[in-house]
Amino acid sequence: MKNLKEVSRKQWIKAAIYLVLYILFLVWVKSWMGILVIPFIFDACTTRIIRWDWWRSLKNKTMYQIMEWVDAIVCALVAVYFVNIYLFQNYAIPSSSLEKSLLIGDRLYVSKVAYGPRKPMTPLSMPLTQNTFPGGGKSYLDNPHWPYERIKGLGSIKQNEIVVFNYPAGDTILTNPRIIDYYTQVYIDGRQLYQNYFHKVVNPDTLTTIQQRRLYEEYYKLGRRFIVENSKVYGDIKTRPADRRENYVKRCVGLPGQTLEIRDGIIYLDGVANKQPDAVQYNYTIRLLRPIPDKLREEIDLSYDGMDPKMNRKGIVENIPLTAKAKEILESRKDIVDTIVRTTMTEAESTLILFPHNMNSHWTVDDYGPIWIPSKGSTIGLTLENLPLYERIIKVYEDNDLKVENDGTILINGEKASEYTFKMDYYWMMGDNRHNSADSRYWGFVPEDHIVGRPVFIWLSLDQDKNWGQKGKIRWNRILRAVKKYN
Repeated sequence: MKNLKEVSRKQWIKAAIYLVLYILFLVWVKSWMGILVIPFIFDACTTRIIRWDWWRSLKNKTMYQIMEWVDAIVCALVAVYFVNIYLFQNYAIPSSSLEKSLLIGDRLYVSKVAYGPRKPMTPLSMPLTQNTFPGGGKSYLDNPHWPYERIKGLGSIKQNEIVVFNYPAGDTILTNPRIIDYYTQVYIDGRQLYQNYFHKVVNPDTLTTIQQRRLYEEYYKLGRRFIVENSKVYGDIKTRPADRRENYVKRCVGLPGQTLEIRDGIIYLDGVANKQPDAVQYNYTIRLLRPIPDKLREEIDLSYDGMDPKMNRKGIVENIPLTAKAKEILESRKDIVDTIVRTTMTEAESTLILFPHNMNSHWTVDDYGPIWIPSKGSTIGLTLENLPLYERIIKVYEDNDLKVENDGTILINGEKASEYTFKMDYYWMMGDNRHNSADSRYWGFVPEDHIVGRPVFIWLSLDQDKNWGQKGKIRWNRILRAVKKYN
């Protein structure tokens, strides 16, 4: 402990620098409660009334070494926690949804300040984990839970930018990792059980709007009960707060206030065709005369992900994702390729898989919408026809109690509602690999409180199809490449 006269000039300068930086941080995050920490920073730099390094006086060498490690680890975790929340985090591309733009195995530097970092919503969590420890088990505490608030960033989400966000449908999950989406599974199982019980297939087109709603509600109840009763197969049903849901990365193709429609695979915004990414891909069924040579695979950059590299006995390979350029090159190779036909999902296959799961929309992945994307402060008239599009927003994302009476009256928080005003902006996210992307067509809008940040550059890229030591395992040509190039 020192008095102020004993504090050296160097310590005064150090304290001044730390305090200025800390005050600037408080101004940025607008957290004035942090002022209470200022005396402790001043003491740690100067007078040291508090014995911050009390363990250094320990005579037991073993305890001294242990505390030295504890001190270093705690300091490192605090630094990592701060950096991950307010500045940046790393993200690895897990799937082929943005294939040819961002590849499986790309490690990204994701800027939190690009759109403004979120203040911690579930603050008691282990740094470097999203929701579970590596060996299993929840890595965060549900309480305290703070409301969503975003600090001012450098900009906002632009049209066609690649964005990292929390998986919107991840509010409810099944602990069996093979079951990707709880809601899709509930409705599929519920419909099957309903059909088995009544021994008939119900055509929603023959029902009124309120009858359709009750049918889908029955599907949901049956499906959920079945999942609960078969937890050994599905795992347990768990819920997660917004900032602890899995991280996804997609391209933002629809902004708040726009009306989006997909016609024959082309995205239209307010009636105008959106610019297609250069690397956009669709699935094709190819009838081959002989296997595709490795040299040609490399030329067209054909990935093994999402396809069987071996053709069947009839020479047919299904669901190969191709860019327009790759398709053109294959079509020119008449010695290898007989026919190429674009793969499409039928309307029957789309039922209950696409968003919204409780609406008889007749949409497919290539012909979808139109659908209006809500913006903060905007008001929409509510009807039984459009309610399935926005009820998840009203109930889950904006935390309201929503019910529909038997006469079709919509009640929000117990009050009759004919319109609704949205509290947040929403976005529409899609992958460039259009037929191999779990995106907004399957789980709907992405709320602004789910936005994590913008990928800035690739700091490492590993080819999953190659082993360590094999040429090309590390994609050196992608390291330090800016993600902006693909926007």
